[in-house]
Amino acid sequence: MDRPLVLQVVPDLREAGAEAPARWTADGIDATALAAEKVAKGLTVSVCLPARDEAATIGPIVSAIRDVLVDGIGLVDEIVVLDDGSRDATARLAREAGARVVAASRVMAVFGVTLGKGDVLWRSLAASAGDIVVWCDSDLHDFDPSIIAGLVAPLVRCDTVDFVKGASSRPVDGLQQGGRVTELVARPLLALVRPDLAHLRQPLCGEYAGRRTLLESLPFETDYAVEIGLLLDIADLVGAHRIGEVDLGVRRHTSRPLADLTVQAASILRAVLDRCGVDAVGEGPWPLTLADGRDASVDRCVRPPMIDIERYLGIAR
Repeated sequence: MDRPLVLQVVPDLREAGAEAPARWTADGIDATALAAEKVAKGLTVSVCLPARDEAATIGPIVSAIRDVLVDGIGLVDEIVVLDDGSRDATARLAREAGARVVAASRVMAVFGVTLGKGDVLWRSLAASAGDIVVWCDSDLHDFDPSIIAGLVAPLVRCDTVDFVKGASSRPVDGLQQGGRVTELVARPLLALVRPDLAHLRQPLCGEYAGRRTLLESLPFETDYAVEIGLLLDIADLVGAHRIGEVDLGVRRHTSRPLADLTVQAASILRAVLDRCGVDAVGEGPWPLTLADGRDASVDRCVRPPMIDIERYLGIAR
């Protein structure tokens, strides 16, 4: 790292006794102190990385977490890479960098092959053991481990926060053009149907963390709707005021073609409409025609809360 790993957590919305959402920014406090607080409270932290064909980025991400946060200051207790059928060297590079690599479809194998990103995240609960679970996308360029520290800090320091979303700027070709589905679908939709969550800058951000006790009690959308589904269900279960947001600075993802985002947007729309009691497309697949002429579909599947599955209690970790 070119700069010291530091973190400052600054609530700027919470007032005494108010049920306001909390927002923080990262900048200023030594993360070594955060690690000491985590240990003093008897907490453990798992970082889970869903990955499919991410050989270009997975090694540096795992190495940074291992060197700084595991071996360096002890903030993170385990790194688990959930390899979702990669055809490249993702699994080998992650293992060489210091992660425990698990074939995603072999976790909770009774449910069959994985059905999407949300399914991989759901299975990561069974593959990890930390009291705090951190999820991070595996296609980040110029990864900074302070991302992980920023997500963990509110959960260590604030008993009134159960779930933390990341927020950041996402430049593409020098312009602030990242997060197209967020700006064109997710945020307007939340503003219309769930104004209690409208304050979140990036509800679909792939970097977020939560308390295991909460995450195990939630159903998981198996596809791209997992992030917005978790937000809605957590707000219903414990209240939107227990969801915090941390500004993580700049994140650079591998950009995807516009046509590839159509299915993602449709999955999100379907999950939100369902929670609003609107049966727009019935139980079967939702057929789509993409901008490039390809046919596609969205077929919704939801995994049950992990805590409801009896065999989870005896699963080998």
